[in-house]
Amino acid sequence: MGWLRAAPASVAPRGKWIVRRLPALLVPALVLIALPAGVVARVLIVTKRHVGYPHYRSIQRAVNVARPGDWILIDRGVYYGKVRIRTAGLHLRGLNRNKVILDGRHQAGNGIEILSNDVRVENLTVRNFDRRTLNDDANGNEIWWNGATHPGRIGINGWWGQYLTAYDTGLLGGYGEYTQGSVDGWFKHIYASGFDDSGLYIGGCRNCHALVQDALMERNGLGYSGSNAGGDLIIEDSVFRDNSVGLVPNSYAVGDPPPPQDGACNSGSNRSKTPSFSSTKIARCTIFRHNLIADNGNIRSPAEADVLQAPWGVGIEMPGTYADLVEDNTITGNPNFGLLAFEFPHPFPPTSRTVYFQLSGNRISHNRFSGNAARSGGADIGLAGGVFGSKRSVNNCLSGNSFMTSVPAQIQRTWGCQHATTPNPGGALAFEILRLESEWSARQSLPQPAPPRQPTMPHPCRGVPRNPLCQ
Repeated sequence: MGWLRAAPASVAPRGKWIVRRLPALLVPALVLIALPAGVVARVLIVTKRHVGYPHYRSIQRAVNVARPGDWILIDRGVYYGKVRIRTAGLHLRGLNRNKVILDGRHQAGNGIEILSNDVRVENLTVRNFDRRTLNDDANGNEIWWNGATHPGRIGINGWWGQYLTAYDTGLLGGYGEYTQGSVDGWFKHIYASGFDDSGLYIGGCRNCHALVQDALMERNGLGYSGSNAGGDLIIEDSVFRDNSVGLVPNSYAVGDPPPPQDGACNSGSNRSKTPSFSSTKIARCTIFRHNLIADNGNIRSPAEADVLQAPWGVGIEMPGTYADLVEDNTITGNPNFGLLAFEFPHPFPPTSRTVYFQLSGNRISHNRFSGNAARSGGADIGLAGGVFGSKRSVNNCLSGNSFMTSVPAQIQRTWGCQHATTPNPGGALAFEILRLESEWSARQSLPQPAPPRQPTMPHPCRGVPRNPLCQ
């Protein structure tokens, strides 16, 4: 359904969009699926109270009888049990973000799992749905648009989530707000904490057509993770703080295909796992801008196996990324690196399955770095690459950043965006990266606290068809 397509980064000012299809981002109250003539969307009410009108006492029971285009409106209360949505075009909304709670009670399972197109989830909290074991990927996801039932294919077209809180107060929560193999959607006004992988995840979409605005991610293994997520993808006006690592767009060889993470505007036509870029003068559509990335050095947050292998204490970490734009962010107080970008042989140590993802075509511009690298060996900005595989970690560039330290030194000269091409940065940071990876073994994961209340939807009855809860 609707998507507003971002113009290429080289020409698109902040907030400038081009209408691609139905402008659903501008009219979030519309029913998003075409109904047959004469069919009116129903409102199915879920409430724990004793009321004198038809209602359901569990969310799943309402989902089971819903038809495409129906609304499911949830009254205040704490609800239990997993929710699985297979009906397209549903609109699931709580009356109060902080008082409509789906509680997993630290049992194995997923909170809300969506397997259909054009489903919206809004204005509620999902908490404490856990993995069975530390590396159980099938469980522990709080709000999950799961379009990856056939790996390598896009399974969901149309997804939207806003005014959502996800958190876990144990050690086995996996992901907070999570889309996988899904395109054409957005997250707005979302929160996540206490997850051993990432609070926010977008993965497995070569050209994602995705937007994230006003996200607050704290006390997770990773604030944001984006394995093989690229193309039209913007994360802006958000806060990533007190995670082990703030943001991690990354290429990944053995999960969420197809690789790589490719931010170029033509990523949809790319079929190479290791694309090449002949110049720094390219259009980039994966953009990280206007974010606060602060104090990401929390080695007491939960962490699963992949997180344990990542360098910690980094604001923005870019393993094997291609053609991303990082601009106009505030990056402060991260103990090892403000930004660390490096080529990424995965799996490592190398095997016959290893893909030698290079670091190529990225642009880092007009960011403000301060108070990073308090520990020895780090820097505000670090680049590494050109050591493995094709040794083509080239044409990355930096311009207009304010910072104190960098590796390599004088980075905005040799690697300045005034140059049409830039060389490999070399392997000077290889030992430091390995050292930070090894330090995870000394960590002690601890449960994270429940968050304070988050801003709720101002007018939760706006746009909902006539119903008893909204009199």
